[in-house]
Amino acid sequence: MTVEMTGISAFATIGELAHALEEGRVTSSAIVRRALDRIEAHPSLNAFVMTFPEAALAAAEAADERRRQGRARGRLDGIPFAAKDLLDVEGYPTMAGSKALAATPAAATASVLRRLADAGMILLGKVQTVEFAFGSWGTNPVTGTPLNPYDRAVPRAPGGSSSGSGVAVAAGLVPMALGTDTTGSIRNPSGMCGVVGLKTSAGLVGRGGILPLATIFDSIGPLARSVEDAALVLAAIEGHDADDPATYGLAPTLPLEGLDRGVAGLRFRIPDAGDLASVTPGVLERFRAALADLEALGATIEERPMPQAPEAYMAHAGDILAAEAWHHLGRHVEKPDSVVDPAIRARVVKGKEIDGARFQELIALRRARQIEFMRYIEGADAFLTPTSPITAPPLAGLDESKTTLGTFSRMVNLMDMAALSVPAGLVEGLPTGLQIVVRRFRDPLALRIGRALEVRRGGSLFTPPQGFAEP
Repeated sequence: MTVEMTGISAFATIGELAHALEEGRVTSSAIVRRALDRIEAHPSLNAFVMTFPEAALAAAEAADERRRQGRARGRLDGIPFAAKDLLDVEGYPTMAGSKALAATPAAATASVLRRLADAGMILLGKVQTVEFAFGSWGTNPVTGTPLNPYDRAVPRAPGGSSSGSGVAVAAGLVPMALGTDTTGSIRNPSGMCGVVGLKTSAGLVGRGGILPLATIFDSIGPLARSVEDAALVLAAIEGHDADDPATYGLAPTLPLEGLDRGVAGLRFRIPDAGDLASVTPGVLERFRAALADLEALGATIEERPMPQAPEAYMAHAGDILAAEAWHHLGRHVEKPDSVVDPAIRARVVKGKEIDGARFQELIALRRARQIEFMRYIEGADAFLTPTSPITAPPLAGLDESKTTLGTFSRMVNLMDMAALSVPAGLVEGLPTGLQIVVRRFRDPLALRIGRALEVRRGGSLFTPPQGFAEP
């Protein structure tokens, strides 16, 4: 570690790093060099697919020069990050965790990455994903599964599909990583790896330059170490994208305004005991403790049975996902000599069975269930659940056919809502998460609620895993 980084934790938040940069206690070059050193020192985590050290160091030097001249671009200027290998970077292939795609260099960089570059953030590299981003456990036998950093003795699932993003942030390799969320792919690794993850409203963040899985659900968002960091990133990436018509005509949500307004007077709806039956005792205890903290801050908690069992929403979203995945990916799995992992092939092929008529039935049912659910949360500001009913399971013997992690996450995409996962505490050394679900384009409200809990618990809700203090 360089002398310039003395006293600055490898697990510092974006906000903390920005403050140190503003005070002149550190340089962007030092931050980037340490991040690159940590990535190199922990190859067994298998978080990164590729790194861009020369470009990153050159960008850091440019950021330092801007700061010396008093021309810093804002709080994000000079801060490193990583991006899921579903996002295009000009001159490099987007492989999406697969060997079935041609390694053709991208012609342009994804819109969201260009926005972060404009804010001065520095891309260190691309991180792992489940093959084609189609899986919730985070496993990838094709390119390698990133390892959950909270257990050095027993390899455990990182959560997916943004597996590398969650691991890289949790292990102190980068302070933030972008992920994508189709039916939980940001929140699953956030919950499993104990970091903050924001599933943004579809249409809030431009999707130009990402490999699609299911365009009806796909969204982009940050995984970070604090709610404040997630708000800082959202403020930079939200808005019009010429390559994504879903973003046309939307007003900025201004996520930093009102972030610290607290939750006094807000009303939260939660599922009843029957809907929470699949939640393990330890996770349920951490969920109840988070609710108690929010109540102590002046919020009202109302328990009411969900209109449908969470498993019904999970299956419904899964069918729509499969149908769209077949449209986008079917050509890669139909070949007799396909190199796609058999588990992924089975998920994609399932969509072939869903014809146009059945797909329209699924869309009509979705609309009906959206109306039903909006009536269910009338009078409430947010809907709260555990992010996942379980903690990270061992990879050995993992049943890939089960979708346990989607119990409460898939319904958010089905309902066209936004959600924030924040750490809710450890159970036997493993992270748990609280999911804060809000209506579409109310993303700042989810951040405000998470921020209130963050402040009550003394700052960042993130607890660094043991054994990763230094490179």
